[in-house]
Amino acid sequence: MADRICVGAITGSFGVKGEARVKSFTADPAAIGDYGPLSTEDGQRSFTLKITRPVKSGFAVRLSGVTGKEQADALRGTRLYAPRTALPALPDDEFYHTDLIGLTVIDTGGQEHGKVHAVHNHGASDLLELRSKGAGGTVLVPFTADIVPTVDLASGRIIIDPPEGLFDAPESKP
Repeated sequence: MADRICVGAITGSFGVKGEARVKSFTADPAAIGDYGPLSTEDGQRSFTLKITRPVKSGFAVRLSGVTGKEQADALRGTRLYAPRTALPALPDDEFYHTDLIGLTVIDTGGQEHGKVHAVHNHGASDLLELRSKGAGGTVLVPFTADIVPTVDLASGRIIIDPPEGLFDAPESKP
């Protein structure tokens, strides 16, 4: 998977003529069709994608080989991957989410806090979802330069300067 990046997902059909709805995960959402043929996670299917119009939460698209509503509906939930080589190079302070997942998170004092399980973005900024060994639940860490001063992909770790109380267990209520 390191040679491919998830750039979008098919969310269902659009209309009755075989168009599909696609949610783009790219920095420029309309560029999703510019990265060459997109493949499924398992690599078994490949599609060229042509945006026909913007729709709520994404785009209506034509996918090669998809000619009917039923075919488009059957692809609902399919994630679309582009070859890493087709994507633009990133500046030093930007990262593909897939490159962050699995990295070990250590605070500035050297204490390990777990591994990045997922990266979320709900509009304001990215959040790193951490899972630690042996501890239940997860912790969300804001992915800002102040809180995450260092991402070292080569060594597989992220150094954080967490705000006070971020890793404190919630108090139990009587």
